[in-house]
Amino acid sequence: MALSGKTAVITGSNSGIGLGIARALAAAGADVVLNSFTDRPEDHALAESIGKEFGVMARYSKADMSKGDECRALIAEAGRCDILVNNAGIQHVSPIEIFPVEKWDAIIAINLTSAFHTTAVALPMMRAAGWGRIVNIASAHGLTASPFKGAYVAAKHGLVGLTKTVALETAREHITCNAICPGYVLTPLVEAQIPDQMKAHDMDRETVIREVMLDRQPSREFATVEQLGGTTVFLCSDAAVQITGTTISVDGGWTAL
Repeated sequence: MALSGKTAVITGSNSGIGLGIARALAAAGADVVLNSFTDRPEDHALAESIGKEFGVMARYSKADMSKGDECRALIAEAGRCDILVNNAGIQHVSPIEIFPVEKWDAIIAINLTSAFHTTAVALPMMRAAGWGRIVNIASAHGLTASPFKGAYVAAKHGLVGLTKTVALETAREHITCNAICPGYVLTPLVEAQIPDQMKAHDMDRETVIREVMLDRQPSREFATVEQLGGTTVFLCSDAAVQITGTTISVDGGWTAL
């Protein structure tokens, strides 16, 4: 249990990639704080089940990542944050000239600005503890672009830049900051894009997945949440002490092209 005694806060973690990462960190011995913008009995039950399964402390904390004060309160209320995983994200697909302003603002706030707020509060805790790991879940779209995803691409590129800046500011401390850049992972976020892509390309589900969504992913396979969880645990391990300020692509070769 290499991360025993550590506390991890994972934003956007009641489903999808965030949940997979939370489970992997708990399996490695870390206490975990799950998060999303809802506050349902099943959210708290999910945290309780993870705690029982892995023998760690696990709880759920509601916070809307589009609101800076709630982002900061999430970390402050955790009381301790040795590992911060900035994972919360949303998506909207639209040409720039008709991209809804409210969608742009929400994507930038949740996918990028929230990481600024959580990191700002977590860093003093990490410094006080003499150890810290920040893992930002960016995207292949943090390294390259696709049409009609202007806000998402801008936010993820910004998150990669923020990762580098934080790494430089903490380079002489026992704190690292890295970004994981997944390709397509079949999560609720990606699932929600499939109908729009089907309509835009006049294709059935399986064809649009194979020929459009995975067209740029040479493996022609979705990455899994378990793989992303394993990558996160590695970045928190002693083996990754000298890995900071970089991106790790989990994209089936997408950004190798």
